[in-house]
Amino acid sequence: MLNFSNTLIGILNFVTFLLSIPIIIAGIWLSKQGVTDCEHWLEKPAIVFGVFLLMISVMGLVGSCCRVSWLMWVYLFIMFLLILLLFGCTVFAFVVTNKGAGEVLSGKGFKEYRLGNYSNWLQERVSGRTWNNIRSCLVSSEYCSKYKKHYADHNDTMFYKEKLSSVESGCCKPSNDCGFTYISPTNWTKTEKGVPANPDCNAWNNDPNILCYNCQSCKAGFLQNIKKSWKKVSIANIILLIFLTVVYSIGCLAFRNNRNGDYYNKY
Repeated sequence: MLNFSNTLIGILNFVTFLLSIPIIIAGIWLSKQGVTDCEHWLEKPAIVFGVFLLMISVMGLVGSCCRVSWLMWVYLFIMFLLILLLFGCTVFAFVVTNKGAGEVLSGKGFKEYRLGNYSNWLQERVSGRTWNNIRSCLVSSEYCSKYKKHYADHNDTMFYKEKLSSVESGCCKPSNDCGFTYISPTNWTKTEKGVPANPDCNAWNNDPNILCYNCQSCKAGFLQNIKKSWKKVSIANIILLIFLTVVYSIGCLAFRNNRNGDYYNKY
């Protein structure tokens, strides 16, 4: 029974060791094959996380199966820090994504998004050079071109009923405040009613490489998409936290078994 915890922690770490390999391979593949900023920004975190997972798995595997007490102690210490870090990141993600939601429009199937509705921390993430990289990514991925093809046969009545994604609503069409006349999903005629209060109206351009990529609504739509993703990741983090806590508890038992084995070997 005393060896059960050592065996179980060894099995769990062997599984995580196997999982780390495809993560590292995916990161290396992205660094070689990725041609847009969308792909490149993921490569380093993927490689770092994969290598970290591999190293800690090897430590737990050797420490439990070979009964190396000092290695198990280091393994448990790193695991404890990882649990604290993951807990902090999860709480932080919930806090910064707590604000912000789409604005329902009367008679429209889609929503509109305002940058000021989101947390200050998120707003800072879509400013300056960072936003230039994101915008470049959106343009090179032809996001709005695919949107244009999808709704190409829609007249204005049909289009206004569509439930557009946050990025489509924010980046690929002008704001509803502008009152522009619909020609096609990415082609709108500006009105002659003067400059609207919403600055996004002046930022809009029918050029497929410009559209509303410079608009505040585009940043807000992108943040809404990030917010939804972070909510899902936070839920996954909670499950991972429970798993890591169980592994950590079993690891503590394995460490105690190693210490007891060392004690009996002396006498």
